[in-house]
Amino acid sequence: MKKSMILALVGSALLTAPVTARPDYSASVKADYDKSLAALWDHFHRNPELSFREYKTAARMAQELRAVPGMVVTEKVGETGVVGVLKNGTGPVVLVRADMDGLPVQERSGLANASTVRQVGVDGLEMPVMHACGHDVHITSLVGTARQLASLKDRWKGTVVFIVQPAEERVGGAAAMIKDGLYTRFPKPDYALAFHVAAELETGKIAASEGIQYSSADSVDIRVPGIATHGAAPHLGRDPVYIASQIVVGLQSIISREKGPLDAGVITVGAFHSGTKHNIISEFADLQVTVRANSKDVRDKLIASIERVAVGIGRAHGLPEDKLPIVKVTESTPVTVNDAALARRLNGAIANALGADVVVPFRQTNMGAEDFAFFVDPQFKIPGYYFAVGGTAPEWIEAAKNGGKPVAGHHSPLFKIDPEPSVRLGIEAMTAAVLDLLGPTKS
Repeated sequence: MKKSMILALVGSALLTAPVTARPDYSASVKADYDKSLAALWDHFHRNPELSFREYKTAARMAQELRAVPGMVVTEKVGETGVVGVLKNGTGPVVLVRADMDGLPVQERSGLANASTVRQVGVDGLEMPVMHACGHDVHITSLVGTARQLASLKDRWKGTVVFIVQPAEERVGGAAAMIKDGLYTRFPKPDYALAFHVAAELETGKIAASEGIQYSSADSVDIRVPGIATHGAAPHLGRDPVYIASQIVVGLQSIISREKGPLDAGVITVGAFHSGTKHNIISEFADLQVTVRANSKDVRDKLIASIERVAVGIGRAHGLPEDKLPIVKVTESTPVTVNDAALARRLNGAIANALGADVVVPFRQTNMGAEDFAFFVDPQFKIPGYYFAVGGTAPEWIEAAKNGGKPVAGHHSPLFKIDPEPSVRLGIEAMTAAVLDLLGPTKS
């Protein structure tokens, strides 16, 4: 992306915003954090739960939302999802979403409140669990935002629908909530908002694109059949480990020789499982692959090419037609695209409320994905705004630049977020955005 295009993302509204500013509810957010939100974040960080297994997290979020005056709460939407509806007269409807699931990662962050939780996931496997993607920040901020908006009802009219979403990490929770009647059982939003805490962005900063915010993601499972035999007699069988290894290498030819060099795309093999013993050539090997793209055309091409390469390599190594590799797409989410006009408007509103130096140019530095895209699917005609909130203390970033420990990225066992500035800025920015959309002169 050209520098001029990047700079344009923040919009001309930022030029008129004060360089430094704090909303008049900032002190209230700080007091709430000191009184209860810090402890709430600590609780969530110590007690993460896996996707579609967020039973205790959902119950606690329902409890916290029910304590907000005027909030009507419904549980078990899309399995473990929670919906809170806060009405305040006639006006637009704004959806505010936070995801709540953790990851199957053993935490090694060094934090005093590091998770020691283990849990059986939907796949039947018991795994260590960690909030290695900052969802504990998201749900804590959602509670704080709900409290602020309830106390500021003299400044807005309309309805806010608070979504506590399960299974973002499996990119299934948003779709499950919609399938369970999110847009028919509850007020359908005119706008949909969400944020993600970002390890690569320093605390005190916000960034939102006027276009693509996150890439698409597809989880692809490849089963490579083999013909079992003794490891000392490989010629009597067909080795699925060797064949699958050739597939792993062959998949990268799609990226380097089939995808256009200017088109973004990633194919990563994240897991390779096969066999039970040193000297046994097994009956199959399993590959777990993630595929990322910034457009539907590239996404479709990558997935089709994966199947062609896998099956072709199987044939090349002598697998019979009834034992060719099987390729299945199991979890998918499309590209998350911000509505350009809404992003321009809310980038300006946040800058006006919090200071022009808070909103910085958005840069896509990796191909992370989000199932928030399902809430703003074109069929619903709901403009969406998804922004990033800085989560890493500036001194941590500076230390890394000077040869110190690198800043751990999302999904790393070393991942950590500076909670107070992240939670507070998430609340202040989301509150500013909702007030802009539902202010008394808005329609």
